[in-house]
Amino acid sequence: MSRLQVVSGKGGTGKTTVAAALALALATEGKRTLLVEVEGRQGIAQLFETEALPYEERKIAVAPGGGEVYALAIDAERALLDYLQMFYKLGSAGRALKKLGAIDFATTIAPGVRDVLLTGKACEAVRRREKHGGFCYDHVVMDAPPTGRITRFLNVNDEVAGLAKIGPIHHQAQAVMRVLKSPETAVHLVTLLEEMPVQETADGIAELREAGLPVGGVVVNMVRPHVLDEDAVRAARGDHRDGIAKALASAGVGGSARLVGPLLEQAAEHAQRVELEREQREALAKLQVPTYELPFLGEGADIAGLYRLARELRKLGVGA
Repeated sequence: MSRLQVVSGKGGTGKTTVAAALALALATEGKRTLLVEVEGRQGIAQLFETEALPYEERKIAVAPGGGEVYALAIDAERALLDYLQMFYKLGSAGRALKKLGAIDFATTIAPGVRDVLLTGKACEAVRRREKHGGFCYDHVVMDAPPTGRITRFLNVNDEVAGLAKIGPIHHQAQAVMRVLKSPETAVHLVTLLEEMPVQETADGIAELREAGLPVGGVVVNMVRPHVLDEDAVRAARGDHRDGIAKALASAGVGGSARLVGPLLEQAAEHAQRVELEREQREALAKLQVPTYELPFLGEGADIAGLYRLARELRKLGVGA
């Protein structure tokens, strides 16, 4: 079972919602999960309807069975200060560098430094142990950058390790990559049953595999139910105006003649959507990775919705 679950996806697919639900699902039965945010959007705080997350691990939810979900919004500048204290014992000198603007320069200009700090902090949480020897967290779930940059984000430590041949930076980058490329890690991609997200998912999986990063599964989010069976879908492609009008009239529906057109239009749209979704499912099947489907939440992704999605993920075995 992978202990670091990285969740990415094209913008608009609901990757943050899926990451939050996955953290809840993995925390069931008394386990402890850390949900990590690296983009500074405070999306986790909004989902759990809590105040903005500070740069500290804070409990934000209790899962079924007594498990706990903690959350952390990783700040690159604060992570760099931690790094300077850990490896160079700079302490107050590091804070002075921040005042001078050197920290901001390092995290925004220096190639790869920001991503090294963000991934490094998450991997540190994966490896961290309590005094009795057990892991502090059973799972760490990362709400990662979008699919278009996920491989570069996770693989940047290799680039830094190549630039720094010796010293703490080299060892830190190598340690992070050992976690990211190990069976401890799984990278999940969130998509919709639409052409562009599915194509971006396929491209992302190809890039992850080429970089030697472990692909977990594809989570198809916001799947709408089919209101017509296969026979009805096939029938919707034809013109059955007279038959529908007679059926409505025999059922005692008033003004049935005016309803036929709108009903046929809606049925045709539904049939078209079903066909497009079928094509995208076939495209996903060719990727040869586990695929999981989550229902569309008509009421929105509130707290109740998160727990519902967590139950679905638990039943599907995502991350297990």
